[in-house]
Amino acid sequence: MTVEQIALRLAEYCRNEEFSRAQEELFAEDAVSIEPFETAGFEKETRGLEALKEKDRKFSSMVESRYGTTVSEPLIAGNVFSFVLSMDLKMKGRDREKFTELCVYHVKDGKIVSEQFFM
Repeated sequence: MTVEQIALRLAEYCRNEEFSRAQEELFAEDAVSIEPFETAGFEKETRGLEALKEKDRKFSSMVESRYGTTVSEPLIAGNVFSFVLSMDLKMKGRDREKFTELCVYHVKDGKIVSEQFFM
């Protein structure tokens, strides 16, 4: 799969809130995820596909309601791509919020090897 194909497929999975399916298909076993900062219950850096899947499960368990996710068209440069992702959520015990972040992905040998989020 080309970088463009991976970018378009990931964007579509995210639009459909199929984050775990995206990880299973598109991410390398040794992929790394980097958050903008450490938060309660989440490290700044997560390493390995199994740890990324657990992070996704943990985040999903904290969501009370989802009201939609939007994703911009990917911007591709070499083996890196990015898009803006916005999620409208109600987290358990909190008010409804909209989270917007710039998501940057690095592809190597047909798989995503790193993702980094900027808010």
